[in-house]
Amino acid sequence: MKTQMILATTIATLAMTTSVFAHATFANQPAKVGSYVAATLQVPHGCDGKATNEVQIKLPEGFISAKPMPKAGWEVEVITGDYQNSYDNHGKAVKSGPVEIRFKNGDLPDNFYDTFTVYGKIAAGDPATGLAFPTVQLCGTDGKVAWDQIAAPGQDPHDLDGPAPVLQLVAAEGDAHGGHGAHGAHGGHAAPAEQATADGHGAHGAHGDHAGHGDHMAAADPGGFETVTAGELELTAGFTKAMLPGQPVGGGFITITNKGGEDDTLVSATSAQAGEVQLHEMAMEGDVMKMRQLTDGIAIPAGETVELKPGGMHLMFFKVAEAFKEGATVNVTLTFEKAGAVDVVLPVGPARSN
Repeated sequence: MKTQMILATTIATLAMTTSVFAHATFANQPAKVGSYVAATLQVPHGCDGKATNEVQIKLPEGFISAKPMPKAGWEVEVITGDYQNSYDNHGKAVKSGPVEIRFKNGDLPDNFYDTFTVYGKIAAGDPATGLAFPTVQLCGTDGKVAWDQIAAPGQDPHDLDGPAPVLQLVAAEGDAHGGHGAHGAHGGHAAPAEQATADGHGAHGAHGDHAGHGDHMAAADPGGFETVTAGELELTAGFTKAMLPGQPVGGGFITITNKGGEDDTLVSATSAQAGEVQLHEMAMEGDVMKMRQLTDGIAIPAGETVELKPGGMHLMFFKVAEAFKEGATVNVTLTFEKAGAVDVVLPVGPARSN
């Protein structure tokens, strides 16, 4: 009897777990209206056995200054546009910004689970309904799963075939109406997990910025980098920036001048303070900001200077066990095709430039 009871309990638990993870949900505790949050979307499966290669997330009205967290092995596109309303962000009127985030050209097998994180400010929202983020998974050339249905007022979102993931909200302190003013009634699913919110002093998003990635578009060089010479290459103005709590990725910047007569190429980078370092590029194409890994390296033409700088080409630190802290340093080894391995020490500047 005891064995049967344990088995029955296990089956019931598995059934509940399967139900929770059958749909795309957020791994967040309810977030305060007016706060910053790292909204973490859980993708539990692919498309009828096919691997997920793209995840498209539409951002609801009231979720502003969004910045996607980079994912190793995935490219990121940020589509910008106008908001329906103007929002105050630390005294500045914000009327436009990211309206959709696309994680592209990745590979998430059907039998694996993963998360996709977008950082932003909840400028407006109704705790009674939360904020819905219509999401679409694309698998290969013909596979698709749409989580884009938004429950009508009073409707049980469990009755929907493809309910949009909902970020649950709580009222801001001292606000009994809790930011009532999010546009559209959004019901739906949410999976409780570790809270991933930041206080009202989170990163100040600019038009087209990224968390961890585009967040350093506003990074400031703290100074203190010691010039390094390797053959005909001169490396100057190197730095990184302090990381925000819970941010597992960071950016690095440096200026490389090739004073010789032959081209060289920055092939790779490594650091004992990160599980992986990649070469990345950010570029605007119309209203779309694209972020991609530069797998072929970064060319350093003869007689020219190449800047790895905020908003352009840069180093990307992944799997950072201990967040970079202002005033500390990060040791990095840059490997060039001709100059070979070059060790540099990047000073860590403030998390924000203002």
